[in-house]
Amino acid sequence: MFRKLLIPVLVVLFVVLQYKLWVGEGSLAEVATLERDIEAQQKAIEEMKRHNMAMQAEIDSFKNDQEAVEARARSDLGMIREGEVYFQIPDKGEKP
Repeated sequence: MFRKLLIPVLVVLFVVLQYKLWVGEGSLAEVATLERDIEAQQKAIEEMKRHNMAMQAEIDSFKNDQEAVEARARSDLGMIREGEVYFQIPDKGEKP
């Protein structure tokens, strides 16, 4: 009697464990998805680190170099020095 019951119990146990392996929480599919998510997050972090380093370099140049501040003010804000005259020359295609 024990042998007749043992085989079906083992088969059911095997099926349950296989289900958890392939479909349940912590399954192989879920692990693969999480690994892809981790890889994407690491790429995003690396991109942010590069951006932060560039920003820090720009901040350092502004702290140490007055000409960098002046160049940024001229390009971004259109500022001119006192006593300078600003001339704007339109392209040929532009109408005044």
